[in-house]
Amino acid sequence: MTPLVSILIPAYNSAAWIEETLRSALAQTWPHREIIVVDDGSSDDTVERARRFASSGVRVLSQPNAGASAARNRAWRESRGDWLQFLDADDLLEPRKIEHQLRLAHTLGPDFAYCARWTRFTRTTADADFTPQPLCRDANPEEWITLKLRDNVMMHPAAWLVSRPLAERAGPWDESLSLDDDGEFFSRVVFASHGVRHCEEALSYYRSNISGSLSKRRSTAAWQSGFRSLELTADRLLARRRDTETKSAAANAYQQLAYSAYPDEASIAARCERRARELGGSNVQPGGGAAFRGLSRFLGWRFARRLQLWRQML
Repeated sequence: MTPLVSILIPAYNSAAWIEETLRSALAQTWPHREIIVVDDGSSDDTVERARRFASSGVRVLSQPNAGASAARNRAWRESRGDWLQFLDADDLLEPRKIEHQLRLAHTLGPDFAYCARWTRFTRTTADADFTPQPLCRDANPEEWITLKLRDNVMMHPAAWLVSRPLAERAGPWDESLSLDDDGEFFSRVVFASHGVRHCEEALSYYRSNISGSLSKRRSTAAWQSGFRSLELTADRLLARRRDTETKSAAANAYQQLAYSAYPDEASIAARCERRARELGGSNVQPGGGAAFRGLSRFLGWRFARRLQLWRQML
């Protein structure tokens, strides 16, 4: 039997992009598919734009605003597919993305987590830079998560294709999370799998530098979510393998989050640094130019960071 693929799209105030995203979903060469959009209480005309595709078989559901994870879970519950393709409402799929991954899965089976090559773009795919992404590789679960934490790198949601049985073993999206909810969910998927398998022929596009996107916010709730997501992932890794390499990787991830959170959330930065010390310390240095590094050496990175942000506000 030909597998059914469910393309699941959470949408919130996505009117500027939803039509392009839906066209990329409908352009998939894998014919046996369903497309479900869950509008998460948008205040713009996202719903009206999405419903223009109803004649093409796109289902559009609405709910009061509850967050992207809740919208993804709703779409998942409503779906019937053997495979799940999560697709954010501003991202795009190359037409043969799903087909390429399913051909690989036909050989290897449903218990691997399949990732695609992906690239960042801003306005159109013509401006994509195709920088190689370090997590696009074959690896066992512990190796893959260790690399993710050690180098503070990511895999965007649309790059994955996950079988329904594997997703169900991992469990639903954590609706208490906002920032890095996808990192926490797909880390569970990887841990529940036999390993990650990369499909170089498959390609997805991640839209970056959107004004007002969640990843740009610096609210207390966002930083708390980022810390909790990291904590859950690091604890799962260390429960499986607690050697010098994995402890160092987790410490680096905590230290990097400390640099990012300070000074917006000094208490979270302090918790991160405490975790890093408990794991043996980190060699990660704060990012910045020559002047920032010089100030950090003489006056400490916290003072340098505050001065850096003050200058940006001028």
